[in-house]
Amino acid sequence: MSQGQRLDNETDQRLVPLLGLVAVFAAVATVWSVLRIPQPPRSTSDLVMALALIVMITVSANVRAPIRIRSTTHAITWNDTAIVIGVAVAPTSWVVLCTGISLVISSRIHRSSLVKTIFNVSKNMLVAAAAGTTLSLIDWVWTPTTLHHMIAPVALAYAVAALVDEIVAMPVLALAARRKILRQFTSNWDLRLIGYGVRFVVTVLTLILLQVQTWLLVAVPPLALSLHLAYSTRVRARAERQAWQDLAHTTDALNVVDINAVLHTAVAQAANLFSADEVEVELRATGRTVRGNSETVTYDGLAAEPSTVNGSVVPIEMKGYDGSHIGMLRLRFRGPVKLSEREQYTLRTFASALCTAVRNASAYAELNRVAEEHAHAAAHDALTGLANRRHLLDRGAAQLGQRRTEGVVALLLIDLNHFKEVNDTLGHAAGDRVLIQVAERLRGAVHGEDLVARLGGDEFAVLFHGLPAPAVAAHRAEALLSALHEPIELDGMRISVEASGGIAVAPGSGGMTELLRRADVAMYQAKRAGRRIATYAPARDTADLGRLSLGGDLPRAVADQEFTVNFQPIVDLGSGEVVAAEALARWRHPARGTIDPLRFLETVERSGLLPAFAEAVLDQSLIAVNTWREAGFDLPVAVNVSPRSLLDARFPSSVLARLRAHDLPPDRLVLELTETLTLSQLEVVDQVLGQLRDAGIQLALDDFGTGYSSLSVLSRIPVHELKIDRGFVTAMETSAEAAAVIRSTVDLGRSLNLSVVAEGVESEPQRRALWELGCAAGQGHLFARPMPAARLLAALHQGAGGRPGTLAPALHDQGSVVRLSPGRRPGPRRAERLPHLPA
Repeated sequence: MSQGQRLDNETDQRLVPLLGLVAVFAAVATVWSVLRIPQPPRSTSDLVMALALIVMITVSANVRAPIRIRSTTHAITWNDTAIVIGVAVAPTSWVVLCTGISLVISSRIHRSSLVKTIFNVSKNMLVAAAAGTTLSLIDWVWTPTTLHHMIAPVALAYAVAALVDEIVAMPVLALAARRKILRQFTSNWDLRLIGYGVRFVVTVLTLILLQVQTWLLVAVPPLALSLHLAYSTRVRARAERQAWQDLAHTTDALNVVDINAVLHTAVAQAANLFSADEVEVELRATGRTVRGNSETVTYDGLAAEPSTVNGSVVPIEMKGYDGSHIGMLRLRFRGPVKLSEREQYTLRTFASALCTAVRNASAYAELNRVAEEHAHAAAHDALTGLANRRHLLDRGAAQLGQRRTEGVVALLLIDLNHFKEVNDTLGHAAGDRVLIQVAERLRGAVHGEDLVARLGGDEFAVLFHGLPAPAVAAHRAEALLSALHEPIELDGMRISVEASGGIAVAPGSGGMTELLRRADVAMYQAKRAGRRIATYAPARDTADLGRLSLGGDLPRAVADQEFTVNFQPIVDLGSGEVVAAEALARWRHPARGTIDPLRFLETVERSGLLPAFAEAVLDQSLIAVNTWREAGFDLPVAVNVSPRSLLDARFPSSVLARLRAHDLPPDRLVLELTETLTLSQLEVVDQVLGQLRDAGIQLALDDFGTGYSSLSVLSRIPVHELKIDRGFVTAMETSAEAAAVIRSTVDLGRSLNLSVVAEGVESEPQRRALWELGCAAGQGHLFARPMPAARLLAALHQGAGGRPGTLAPALHDQGSVVRLSPGRRPGPRRAERLPHLPA
């Protein structure tokens, strides 16, 4: 038996004793009435009165305001009015019997069920007995002598009749609707009280007319009908208002993002809203069916079982705004039900709200799934599935915080020897297969919670957790490297993998940054000594102590936002107008003051905190761009990129994510690449740079001309801009060679449609000479030193010579034409027209 069946049976079992009790009391009242008949109606006048009572009560039972509860229709009738009038003018026993006969006739007219007929007959006979007994106890005599003697007894009898009606009817209605009895009593009490008042007035008026002049009773039916219609309208308006409030509450309840909560809430709310015995929601995409009632979900699964509610079904299709079929909503009733026009409209509205809620919850679930995939991808190596550097650092930091209670933490750094030969001889695909097999062997050889990570290339790491003693780390490291000793089968060839490892035990300070550095030092000690494994020894660590100290401070610096960014404007050499700004990072160290990037950048790169550092600098730079834009100065910002960032395949997506977060178009960002570092020819670098350029981000080649491979690097890197090194600018006035390099760089940029920016412009002669050579823009102390974003904005507002947005006077009158001649180039156009800096 299903849970829904059990609930229905429990409701029926609770109703049966109550209905039986009512029927027993009614039977007692009937027997009492038969035995107490003082004079059976034998004369014609008695028969007429009995017949009149039957007709009056039958008519009053058929003047009703219907209320549907599930598949059963209940009604508010005028029975109490007819009964009180009857007991006022006729013997109570007559009225009790006539009430029973009248309600049987009315039930047959409306074809009510046997249970409902028994209940209605029993309840109204009890009401008649109670009202008549009340009048008998106060010695009521028809007709009273004064109006006062009529109203008080009738009011008391009517109050008793109404109270008995409420006490008998409300528990039954509450159980049928599966509501609390107290809530049923308090629901719409004001309307019920008004109804009793209206019917009492009609009762008194009818009795007065009977006493004054019988023929005046012809005025009662129209009056009663008018009052009934007015009352019914009031009840209907209240019901509709309550229905809309319930609908609003229901749609609000659907405003959740969990699909299970949406479906379960929809079932319960729809059962209450439409007074349905069962509600079923079926989703087309997944085949999932959820079924239940206002109290519980009785079924939730894919292969829908047959419903246990047999009767009428009201189905409605759930369609999306684009017409797509989302599923079906079905209301089930145990008996025949026809929804009113208002209920049909409410059903359509509810189905639409449910459809929207399902689509929103499904979209949210998909976003969660994608986010989880991205989170996994962000923490794992794409090739081997191992943890990546970021995951290793996060896990290590967490374990270092618990090491006092969970044992020793150590790190093994592994580097494959001669792996480049595999790539060069067999190709990168074969090299990837070797890396995958190495990863599988390491993963299979580690203990419990030990973490295997790939840091990049052929470099792996194993984080040992909860070691009983530091010496155990060396023992585990030997076992891991032994697992790599067996040759790897590759296309019929057996390839031997050799590796070197460095072990470091967690230091007292410096965290994962220092642990990784020490393992790196130990690994190179092993390589230099020709050994397979070496353990970190402080005596053999020749690292600079100052940089080591900075490395220990880096996590705090990132967390406390000690890295700040100043901005040096890039100026149109001809007009003096600011066309961009270069971001220059500084470390505001609490003990050492301002530290230049040349002192800490290498430490940042080796620490593993480079992504966090780059993100902090990029965030501050993009915030400044937005600030300038809001003030009316739409300037791009140039940010230097570490070559190590270009070895991270996730770097482009990280940059684009920051642009989206600050709602900036990609062309507002220029990434400067340091050519003097001789960028690697690795394919990943080419892919990263290609993705950045394809996304619309501008690329600039910094310090152009200082390296031995400038032209070869330029042929590989898809840049938009060349930046002339400040050394050439400083020497151009005294060195013909420096001037020739600048001229050739400008000509190269022009032929390749690249912009050219000169660094280190210190004087007006340098500015004019560069402009005459055809260099479009420059930066240097002539225009401004690096400054905070707010100070640069103030300088832009102030301008030069009353021209906002400029930092120097123009070299020529606005609108003048510069004639092209050998050795002379036209001045740059305004920022919004420069190829690499569109406004």
